[in-house]
Amino acid sequence: MTQSTVDPLHALAHAHLPGDIAERWIGLLRPSLRLEKAADPGTAQVVGRLGGLPELPEGEEWPTWEGHGPLTFVASFDCAELPSAALDITLPADGTLAFFYFDGQLDDGTALVMPDEPDTWAGARVLYIPADVPVTARATPEGIEPYPEVSLTVRLETTAPYHWHPAVQREFASGPDDHPVWGDEFQEALWDHSRGTEHRLGGHANPVQDAVEFEVARGALDSPPWGDPRIKEEALRWALLAQIDTDNDADMMWGDAGALYWLIRPEDLAERRFDRTMFTWQCG
Repeated sequence: MTQSTVDPLHALAHAHLPGDIAERWIGLLRPSLRLEKAADPGTAQVVGRLGGLPELPEGEEWPTWEGHGPLTFVASFDCAELPSAALDITLPADGTLAFFYFDGQLDDGTALVMPDEPDTWAGARVLYIPADVPVTARATPEGIEPYPEVSLTVRLETTAPYHWHPAVQREFASGPDDHPVWGDEFQEALWDHSRGTEHRLGGHANPVQDAVEFEVARGALDSPPWGDPRIKEEALRWALLAQIDTDNDADMMWGDAGALYWLIRPEDLAERRFDRTMFTWQCG
């Protein structure tokens, strides 16, 4: 793992915001594990991979969306190799996390997995495989082409909340409409900072469109009208588990250069209730 000794987001905040506001905004930052292509898998500390074939327990059925077909394996991570103690969420200390998604290979993208449509939730899944469970590489079901395998390394990275993230709204709700946190100068600086392919575990999601926390919160509440005040409160209860970006090396394209997001309530994560994750995706 590599880690910068100077946090650029702290410097960015103090360069563009008044001192007291900068400190309040910095208080909303969260640590994350940034996952990047291993330049040399033979010598790098590999913590996971995109694509390839998953390793599953002998009795584990391949994840399937009933009525639609098998999901596609997207990524897996060796929890024992992750520096998860640096995070503010409780990832497992060992074992494997594997992510699957119905990516449209079988139906040309007709069936979409949406947080406000419970009948589609089976189209995205997270499997946790304990370390003491024997596994073997599993062939991909008929009709599914595996993504090219890309080994991943990790580095600790501080992440900023999206400017309309519920925590930002709560912290600065009493400010004026032209509050510097929402000013063009500061937001453009954040945009420049966040460019590039972003695969990550924990931290803040980097949405393509709008705060993903609102999407999953509304779905968890059985899709009330967007103006329902419960959505803001519920959105604060969800944390990013994983973000998997569009990636040319793995031949992954989510819509129009979009990203996949899995979120979970911290209490469910602590209990290893990965069946309670919520999924959403966004594209340009």
